[in-house]
Amino acid sequence: MTGLFTTTRRGAIGMALGAVAAFGLAGPAAAEVSFEGKTIEWIIPFSAGGGSDTWARFNGPLLGKYLPGNPTVVVVNEPGGGSTKGTNLFAARAKPDGLTILGTSGSTQFPYLLGDPRVRYEYADWKIAMAAPTGGVAYTSPSTGVTGPEDIAKLAGQKLIYASQGATSLDLVPLLGFKMMGLDVQHVFGFKGRGDGRLAFERGETNIDYQTSSAYIKNVQPLVDAGTAVPLFSWGVLDDDGKLVRDPTFPDLPHFGEAYEMMTGKAPEGPDYDAYFAFFTAGFPAQKMVFLPKDTPQEIVDAYQAAFEAMKNDPEYQANKEAVLGTYEQVTGKAADALFKKGTTITPELRKQVVEMLAADYGVKLGEK
Repeated sequence: MTGLFTTTRRGAIGMALGAVAAFGLAGPAAAEVSFEGKTIEWIIPFSAGGGSDTWARFNGPLLGKYLPGNPTVVVVNEPGGGSTKGTNLFAARAKPDGLTILGTSGSTQFPYLLGDPRVRYEYADWKIAMAAPTGGVAYTSPSTGVTGPEDIAKLAGQKLIYASQGATSLDLVPLLGFKMMGLDVQHVFGFKGRGDGRLAFERGETNIDYQTSSAYIKNVQPLVDAGTAVPLFSWGVLDDDGKLVRDPTFPDLPHFGEAYEMMTGKAPEGPDYDAYFAFFTAGFPAQKMVFLPKDTPQEIVDAYQAAFEAMKNDPEYQANKEAVLGTYEQVTGKAADALFKKGTTITPELRKQVVEMLAADYGVKLGEK
């Protein structure tokens, strides 16, 4: 029987989780892989309640159902350091036996891209099992006088407060976006996840926020329905030509480019927009990924990819996917490899531009990568 359990206190990764030999790693056939009777830890380097946590908890039971041997999948929240803490632990301790996987987000990619000195992980060392594009929605408090996206210009000149995981986390996208729009936003750094940021908004400690699509659908839409949150815009998605278009999960909301034009009277362009767009691309079209450790045998990687593919045809997945995750399709194989490359690559020029801006405007100084 497949189960999904929550734990906030982790044991030593890879210890006492079973012998590698139990999986027939010496043999060439994927059919020899079995996780029967085993527990798999899915490390989520964020606090509970955010988009990555919601994503993992939805996928976890279905993943266990389709992995060979039907193991139990345990989601382990390991927040801290803008997601670098849990990711560093995975990089240092996870064994290549298939019993520990990592779920990353743009907040994990960005510190890596920017050369954050807290990063002790190397994406090139890992093997990707699945990638999941997503979106996100920015919203504000009705105390700002905004009643809908059409009122976004009313935010000009107001003092806005945003709960941030840090300048090198996925919150870099709203930081760059709000700055481009000319909004006066105080970014309060140090929150451990977007779920914590939403709770700060609910307590009235902040008055502008964003959540990735899954967390927005689950946790913010009820606030909108109750009149305590007002949606502003989605970040948008990229079409087949790489053009920014409305997010089909939120077709009634303007995308960032439209919202920018509503604020400023002109379409976004120039070096600041190029920098924003680079991190938006890495953070959303290529946002969430599942990895196995370096040296994991290919038959185990294949088993994970096959399980992720199989679960997408499961009736439970089909019935609930859009309500939980939105319209985005989770992918494996070459499509996942392409998103992997897109999400972990940036030009040196754009990196330098953003690093210098963070140092000058926010006092965030990063070492060289």
